[in-house]
Amino acid sequence: MKIFEVKTKEEIKQFHFVNYLLNKENPYYIQPLEIIIEGEFDDFKKEKEIGNDFNRWILKNNENELIGRIVAFYNINYKTDGTNYKLGCIGFFECINNQSAANLLFDTAKKWLELFNVEAIDGPINFNNRNNWWGLLVEGFEKYPIFGSNFNPPYYQKLFENYGFKALYNQYYYGSKSSETPDVYRIRYERFLEKPKYTIEYLDFNKIDKYVNDYVKIYNAAWAQHHENKNVTFEQIYQNFVKLKHFINPSICNFAYYDGEPIGMYLNLPDLNKYIRNFKGKMNFINKIRFLINKKMDKNIKVVGLIFGVVPKFQALGIDSYMIYDIKLKMDKKFKHFEYEIGWTGDWNPRMLNIYKKVGASQTRRLITYRFIFDENKHPFELHPVLKYERVK
Repeated sequence: MKIFEVKTKEEIKQFHFVNYLLNKENPYYIQPLEIIIEGEFDDFKKEKEIGNDFNRWILKNNENELIGRIVAFYNINYKTDGTNYKLGCIGFFECINNQSAANLLFDTAKKWLELFNVEAIDGPINFNNRNNWWGLLVEGFEKYPIFGSNFNPPYYQKLFENYGFKALYNQYYYGSKSSETPDVYRIRYERFLEKPKYTIEYLDFNKIDKYVNDYVKIYNAAWAQHHENKNVTFEQIYQNFVKLKHFINPSICNFAYYDGEPIGMYLNLPDLNKYIRNFKGKMNFINKIRFLINKKMDKNIKVVGLIFGVVPKFQALGIDSYMIYDIKLKMDKKFKHFEYEIGWTGDWNPRMLNIYKKVGASQTRRLITYRFIFDENKHPFELHPVLKYERVK
């Protein structure tokens, strides 16, 4: 076996082809769009000047056949609650069912990350966007992956754990159908309609600056209690909306307000995998036309929850019911039938998981974020701590 650092255009093509080679036999596999993955790398490159860096490799056997790949990266802003030492990260891992091959990939990433004096590795994760390409799939192989989620063979779990990775936390996806929303959500929704200071607005790209500002206010307030450097900037979110403009349906993205101040947001996205299933990872001109036609003609949509958040002061008041039921009404009018699947929530966030269960959703898949600690005598392994919800008066 021989490992190669990815440098040339041909090696970049091979990097993406590995994913296809090792997953093509699964009938539920959908090849990710290469342009989306490369966009992740391009975005991260822009941040190198503040200390971030990454490297990637492909692995070949003695017959020069592709058998694996891995990415290692150091993000100066990446941290997890309860961890006070430097962390490195790996992602976009693929490997044949061979522990020696996996070990070579892990060892190569570890050696490179040691240049940054890290003391543990988390993975498989993404550079910074926790919604996408985060975690190792361990349950849910019998269904199509949703757009932006990792999809891998079941034996990957063994490759990680045999090397010494331990499960830091579980990531749960929950899903439901339109008919499954409990009536109590309707009742709570109607109560808020009687309170004039509470209002809902929908994403409007003609007023994008306003909604990006509202997003930043809500996100930075709601996620501050995670203590994981999750603050976002106007520029970051603005660029994300620009990228998603042609994919987002504004009518299923709402913002909640109290007396004109943003207090919550519930953003959803059509599951794009439904439209790119046969694109073989390419978004060329013909596939762009196919995508637009497929999207326009679809009356039985599957919706993916992109992000959901309420500022701490207004949590536990039923704002979640207000926004969730409002979107349900919108989708009932627009589509003949729809399914819903929310992006992952960690086992360390029990309040959010409880909301999904109360809305009638059931678990659809489970992924794991792993950690490999170089010296457990120095840093004993601990699970990700349960989120402590802050009450703001």
